[in-house]
Amino acid sequence: MSKVAVVYWSGTGHTQAMAEAVAKAAGADLITAAEFGPDQVAAYDAIAFGCPAMGAEVLEEEEFQPMFDAVKPALNGKKIALFGSYGWGDGEWMRSWEEDCLGAGAVLACESVICQDEPDDDALAACEKLGEALK
Repeated sequence: MSKVAVVYWSGTGHTQAMAEAVAKAAGADLITAAEFGPDQVAAYDAIAFGCPAMGAEVLEEEEFQPMFDAVKPALNGKKIALFGSYGWGDGEWMRSWEEDCLGAGAVLACESVICQDEPDDDALAACEKLGEALK
């Protein structure tokens, strides 16, 4: 069985609910962005990253983006998955984030999961599938 981490930032609790669903399905360690750094990447076979869209469809800039920028060089060849919620827009932040990850050499394990506002049953089921893909 793979060792999996779910690393997330949540402002409203929506992305946290998604992270909890991913972690439960994957049997993963649930870690906030403030608690995760580059020195921890190698300890995991796969990592799910969760962050909502902020402002003009970007990742949260105070905590999550700096953490992600720091770990990104260590993601080359690493199996990862992405998820997050948004309140407006069309998911541009996720498409940009996927491109950034692929450019860093990360291997996307499955289709990313996004949902508008609070995750409904379908979104939580998609999060569970994402977690299963990381095992």
